[in-house]
Amino acid sequence: MSSRSLLAATVAAALVLTSCSGAGEPTGAESNAKADAAPGVTDDSVVIGTHQPLTGPAAPGYSRISVAAKAMYQYINDHGGINGRKIDYRVEDDGYNPTRTVEVVKQLVLQDQVFAIVGGLGTPTHSKVVQYLNEEGVPDVLVASGALQWDDPKKSPMTFGFQVDYEREGKIQGKYIKEHMAGRKVGLMFQNDDVGRDAQAGLDQFIKADVVSRQGYDPANTDVLPQLSALKDSGAQVVVCSCVPAFTALMILTAARLGFKPQFVVSSIGADPVTLTGLLQDFAKRGGAEVSAPALLNGLIGTGYLPDVASDDPWITFFKQVHDKYTPNEPFTNTFAFGLAQAYTFAQALKLAGRDLTRGKLVDAMESGRIKGPGVTPFNFSAKSHAGYTGAFVFQINPDTSTKQIQVPMVTDRGDGPIKPAPTSRSTPDDIGLV
Repeated sequence: MSSRSLLAATVAAALVLTSCSGAGEPTGAESNAKADAAPGVTDDSVVIGTHQPLTGPAAPGYSRISVAAKAMYQYINDHGGINGRKIDYRVEDDGYNPTRTVEVVKQLVLQDQVFAIVGGLGTPTHSKVVQYLNEEGVPDVLVASGALQWDDPKKSPMTFGFQVDYEREGKIQGKYIKEHMAGRKVGLMFQNDDVGRDAQAGLDQFIKADVVSRQGYDPANTDVLPQLSALKDSGAQVVVCSCVPAFTALMILTAARLGFKPQFVVSSIGADPVTLTGLLQDFAKRGGAEVSAPALLNGLIGTGYLPDVASDDPWITFFKQVHDKYTPNEPFTNTFAFGLAQAYTFAQALKLAGRDLTRGKLVDAMESGRIKGPGVTPFNFSAKSHAGYTGAFVFQINPDTSTKQIQVPMVTDRGDGPIKPAPTSRSTPDDIGLV
């Protein structure tokens, strides 16, 4: 593929991404009243809501997460619901626009009277509604972002993370690079918000002295040529990308256009090979060009905390059954599995909260330490920590876009604690017996 064709592909991708359509501290009495509240709950249903990027720059890949979650909730409802209640799941499109996020979340809380916000997606978006949700006493659980700010029980007692946080993941990536790519110059490419800041806090514990260039991107600006040019000019031999899928694809296409061939290391938020294959092909097609996605992805290193969809893990077997029954025409990707896992995790908490459901009891369930699976590392949920998964494994993409694990799952903390192998014992769907 010529550099001119690659230019057309990246310009087309940029046009696609930019044109997608679509208070004070409460008193003790107020806190108790909010904890006892149960809006959205009837004898036979519970209403929950979420904000998702169904359009806009994060839509490619991420727009299918809520489709997956809906499939899991349909499965649960068809098997009797949770504690006798069906889950009414309401999805609002925020276009990955923080202003729109505020609007749709207030709509869900004030008009739809949701019991909880579940899996709200995005660091720049969700950060604009955390204070509001906590002031209103609305459970804000399993946020789809690895920012550290979701783990702040004192300031945000209603908010809980889900995926491994960016600092833990950055530590695991940094240690791997230090041990397996010693002496190489490293460049960093990251979303210019808490994604990048938190990831660098972890990476810098191991490879700060090796970093020759740090390049942030704004998700509202799809031209990443300046960043990739700077990384190339710096002599970076390894590029760590803390990027959403669309920007991982843009980075790969732009690097190919420049003849820049570093070792890419990509965080879990943008490393799903099936999603990336589709994006690379789609962006190139819109630019009137053709690319070999397998060739562009071959050798890319990524991190993950959920079992790979190509594995024979019991969770994947279960997820595939749900997928095949409710959404057989959807690609079964790791991103899709994320939505299934997130919904299943919320249903576990809902079951633990009991039949006499209140918002306070849901928070208690989240803090109970009894929520298990489907990830390959444990959750960190407790009264003292609202962090989600505690680590990740490292994988590499093969020439046929399948993956191979090149480092076992490791766990660590969000500080300077050690990195060690994750426990190998995990609960299966049969062990949990959700429905």
